[in-house]
Amino acid sequence: MDKKAKRILFSTYWKNGWIDAKNRSLSEPDFSYAKSKGLMFDPLTISHDECIVAITALVKGISQTQVTKGFLSSLTSRRLDWRSSIASYAIAQKIPYHHYTPVISGTSYTDGEPTAHSYTCGICRDSQYGIRGSVSYNEMDINVFNFERIKWGGVRHGDILYTYFDLSQFINADIPQPTADDIACFREILTIIETSDPSDYPSALEKRLASVIKSSKAERQILIEILASLGILKHRCFDRQRKGKNDWVFAEYWRGEDKYCQQTVDRLFGEYLTR
Repeated sequence: MDKKAKRILFSTYWKNGWIDAKNRSLSEPDFSYAKSKGLMFDPLTISHDECIVAITALVKGISQTQVTKGFLSSLTSRRLDWRSSIASYAIAQKIPYHHYTPVISGTSYTDGEPTAHSYTCGICRDSQYGIRGSVSYNEMDINVFNFERIKWGGVRHGDILYTYFDLSQFINADIPQPTADDIACFREILTIIETSDPSDYPSALEKRLASVIKSSKAERQILIEILASLGILKHRCFDRQRKGKNDWVFAEYWRGEDKYCQQTVDRLFGEYLTR
C-alpha cells in the first residue's frame, strides 16, 4: 500500500478524530495521486438492482479460502482491509438475487402525527439482521469506505453499497498465507470468547480482547461485529435487555453465555486450526 496515498486518504477524513464534512479539503493533485495508487475514487452512482448484480458477480470470483486467509493474515499484520472482506463475503452470500422491494424502515412524527417515512429494501433486510439497501446511491463518496476499512476493518458492514465496494477491492488483493502467529492469535481470541462470563455484553468482550490482539478499541469493536456477522458470535435469542445506547449491530444480542459457534469456526477456519 502506497504510504503517500494512504496519508492523503487518511488526512482527508481524520485528524485526532473525524473532520467535519464542511472542513474537509483535498487538492486535485493529491486526489489524482491517491487515485492513481488505487486508494481514492471518483464518486459512485449505482442503483440497488445494479449493486445486487455486481455483488453476485463478485462473490462468484472469490472463494471462502481467500477471505479466510485475508482475515487470519490481518490479525498480526493489522492489514484491516483484508479483515473486512470475510464479513462482506458472508453477507453477500445471504442476499438472494432480487429487485428493490421497499419497506418502511423509519417514521418521522410532528405533534404525534407521522409526517415522513424512510425506506429500505425488504428482501435485503430479511436476508439477515443488519443488512440494508437503498433504492439508489447517487454521487456517493466511497473514499470514506476505503478510509474506514483500512483504519478499522470497515464500519458499514450490512450496507449493500459497502459490501459491493469492499469485495470489489478485495478481489484484486494479493493475500499472503497466514503465519503461525496469526493462527495462534485467532486461537487466543477464541479462548477469550470461550471464557467469557455468562452475563458479559459485547463491550466486556472488547475490553478482554485487548490482551491478545494488538489493536485499538474501535478495531476490536469491528472485529467483534465481523465475528458476529459470520455467526461465530451467535446469539441464542433476541429477547435480551439492551445496555443503554450503543452502536452494535450484528453483535447487539450476543452475551457471554453464548460463547462461540464451534461448527462455524470449524467450517471457516478448520483447515488452519487442525494443523
